[in-house]
Amino acid sequence: MTAVKRRLRGAIVGFGFISGKGHGPAYDVRRRLADDVVIVAVVDASPARRAEAARRYPDARLYADYRSMLEAERGQLDFVDICTPPAYHAAIALDALDAGLHVLCEKPLATSVEDARAMLTRAQERRRVLFPCHNYKHAPVVRAVRDVIESGAIGDVHLVTLQTFRNIHARGIPEWRPDWRRERRFSGGGIAMDHGSHTFYLAFEWLRSYPTSISAQMSTMGAFDTEDDFSCSLLFPTGTASAHLSWNAGVRKVLYAIHGRRGAIRIEDDNMEVAVMQGGLGPAGSVTPTTWRFERQDIQSDWMDASHVTWFNNMFDEFKLAIAADDFAGKDARESFLCVQLIQTAYSSAQQGCRQLTLSEGFEASPLAASLPSRRAAQIRSAS
Repeated sequence: MTAVKRRLRGAIVGFGFISGKGHGPAYDVRRRLADDVVIVAVVDASPARRAEAARRYPDARLYADYRSMLEAERGQLDFVDICTPPAYHAAIALDALDAGLHVLCEKPLATSVEDARAMLTRAQERRRVLFPCHNYKHAPVVRAVRDVIESGAIGDVHLVTLQTFRNIHARGIPEWRPDWRRERRFSGGGIAMDHGSHTFYLAFEWLRSYPTSISAQMSTMGAFDTEDDFSCSLLFPTGTASAHLSWNAGVRKVLYAIHGRRGAIRIEDDNMEVAVMQGGLGPAGSVTPTTWRFERQDIQSDWMDASHVTWFNNMFDEFKLAIAADDFAGKDARESFLCVQLIQTAYSSAQQGCRQLTLSEGFEASPLAASLPSRRAAQIRSAS
């Protein structure tokens, strides 16, 4: 196994909102508490953002482009943290992996299946970790859902609904194109590209399998070339999932429902309600009166904080574990690849009038398919 230095030396590439308000403050906390990471370089094309980075990290070296940084910092880095718009993820990650660096990458992993495939393949070839920022799975309320499902209280999950409502697209920093999410050349797509990964990897976990098909539709209000409303249905070996994502809502909110054979879980932001069936089918299929026991909890998860800084450190711990275990293209990376596949296939489905597409119809099979957990029901636990 690769020996992990006590202090990982990192470079932030793209010092916009999520790095300035999310990743950066989390690194500051880690340095105070564990002193296991230090940011030695920051890259941003904006002079104003480099000036802000200099204020935040007075000892860090600043660069206007990532290639100059990789050349100048050769031998001085352990990882890069990619926080640019998605259209740039693949090129930066591939060059960083070629430079012998581990890669932490914001979602989505890439804007095309081909780029995502190349990133996973290169990580394995260069024996460096590629790790996506799938931070929703580290929200306290999502971790509580995991505990309920694993306890068996609601039985095997067979139906999941996921709704993400935003009253506007997430805006970037004012110094550089704050509405880049509405420009496909930077974002690769709209709300499906922006929030689809979160939606899909939670569905994978809760249904404990991977989808076999998807149908989708989307729409755009206004003079933009990216969608702001997206809905889809997915078939899994273990059940079904449906999702609705919108940038046109009247309130910022997440609403999740997870239904099992003996109960259900409902999430509304920080509030979790667990319903457990108290009656139902009796011996030999006889019917008994059905009632439910409801338990409600308020689990502070800071959904209103778009930086999600409080979730980052658990995710970074897993990144460190992947480095220690030489898990170069591990489960999280493979699921991020599958998220990109689903997003791309969803776009194809919407263009074909919401046609249901199997994954093989939307794109070529992944060369890493053999290493992906099986989608067959007989092996559904591999997704848990």
